Amino acid sequence: MDPKPFDRSFLPVIDSALRRHRHRDCLVFRDQAFTYGEVDRLSAKIANRLIEGGFQPDCKGAVYSLNSALSFIATLGILRAGGVWIPVNPRNSTSDNVAILQQFGCDALFFQGAFEAPVRAFQAATGAAATAVCLDRAGPPGLDAWMAGASETPPTVSRAPTDLISIPLTGGTTGLPKGVMLSNRNFCALEHGMRTTYAAHDPVVLAAAPMTHVGGRVALCGLSSGTRTVIMETVDPAAILRLIGQHGVTDFFLPPTGIYALLDQPDVRDHDYASLKSFSYGSAPMALDRLKEAIEVFGPVMRGGFGQTECPMFIARLAPEEHFIDNDPSKGLATDTRLGSVGRATAISTIAILDDAGRELPSGTNGEIAVKGPMVSEGYYQSPEETAKVRVHGWHLTGDIGHLDEQGFLHIVDRKKDMIISGGFNVYSTEVEQALMRIDGIELAAVIGEPDRKWGEAVCAYVEVTPGAAMTPAEIMARTKADIGGVKAPKRVTIMDELPRTPVGKLDKKPLREAAWAGRERKI
Repeated sequence: MDPKPFDRSFLPVIDSALRRHRHRDCLVFRDQAFTYGEVDRLSAKIANRLIEGGFQPDCKGAVYSLNSALSFIATLGILRAGGVWIPVNPRNSTSDNVAILQQFGCDALFFQGAFEAPVRAFQAATGAAATAVCLDRAGPPGLDAWMAGASETPPTVSRAPTDLISIPLTGGTTGLPKGVMLSNRNFCALEHGMRTTYAAHDPVVLAAAPMTHVGGRVALCGLSSGTRTVIMETVDPAAILRLIGQHGVTDFFLPPTGIYALLDQPDVRDHDYASLKSFSYGSAPMALDRLKEAIEVFGPVMRGGFGQTECPMFIARLAPEEHFIDNDPSKGLATDTRLGSVGRATAISTIAILDDAGRELPSGTNGEIAVKGPMVSEGYYQSPEETAKVRVHGWHLTGDIGHLDEQGFLHIVDRKKDMIISGGFNVYSTEVEQALMRIDGIELAAVIGEPDRKWGEAVCAYVEVTPGAAMTPAEIMARTKADIGGVKAPKRVTIMDELPRTPVGKLDKKPLREAAWAGRERKI
């Protein structure tokens, strides 16, 4: 994919979108709607006030808030001032977020009143150097008072294609979080991808997932398409089902755990989903039985995909029609193998499977998934050594193991570092997890290697089961063994009420591994 068409600044894309769609609704939050014109005016005032206070291009700005219209507008204000957006996940611990803000250097901080304590902790740690503005309080330092009198004319700020727009954090499920440098040209590529997705319809997007992550990038890159973004403060399954019909939602994203919560609502089949065009899932593998159930409930609209913080959203996509035989919903569902894939390369990506020497492998052979494209980040912030580890011969190494089939569909087998070596055999934990989730009654599964005198590492599974499901660990082990064989089947199964998750709701195996390997120098 030639990156040259995207070698430009993202700010003119924002400015043009806000002007072009001035009279359309841009954001809906609770019972309030903001037109593109109002978003233009408010974000310009924020940008101008920041600049008046000494905020310069490449200064860092953060928003410490749950999803809201004002938090998104503040993010736009940071960008339009030439700043770099530091997404702060409010579900993290206070100490973690204070450390993040200190590590990356925060010059301006917009916050929801509920998070005043961590903001004050950050100010105390840094000598109160950063501008701090409360988004939902009238009195000082409230947003209205702070930006009163600021110009409503957008500032003119020059940004180069490789200048940064955002430094999100990696998920941290396999190590310490790192800052990822997303640039203007990265966002121009993402905007192209979103515009392609919305080309055939007038998009109404439900932002239920945290806007500090995929949701925020989707909202920013959808502005040029005139999206009407309906913002939810948090994921509320019952409210999501109601809002789809109420607002005529056409597109939205949830991780599998969020989709399971929707499907488990007692009235899930009683709502109107006729407006839906694309219901995207990703961030983690989805159980095939639940995917099939989602297609049955919501219609032929499910859209799979694969992306990383380092190359967001568009590494691969499984289009709604590709979930069916011959891309035709009337012919029935595609094979489980197809449904278990994450799709094919997109208009802005090229995918290869590499061996440890960086050589491309043929279709059907497992190796490390590598990607090229204009959405691939500039690297890790202030960490050229870590960047060099994931860049080989022009490819970005994803750290995931998988293969491409003859039709170009990508199948992810595991995280490279999650491979278990049991009795001399390589066992990919994701393959075992997928087998477990094929068992009726298992909602979620986590598989790790645990120390074992006989096997070196034993394949061990931790599972959540559907309420009321009656099954024993022995039954689960026997059924998995019949499915994938004795080498890969778990040697131990533990049924848990709830598996550990990261603050954004992704399955987190670290606590399980730490407990299993406690007191040992080696972890393999």
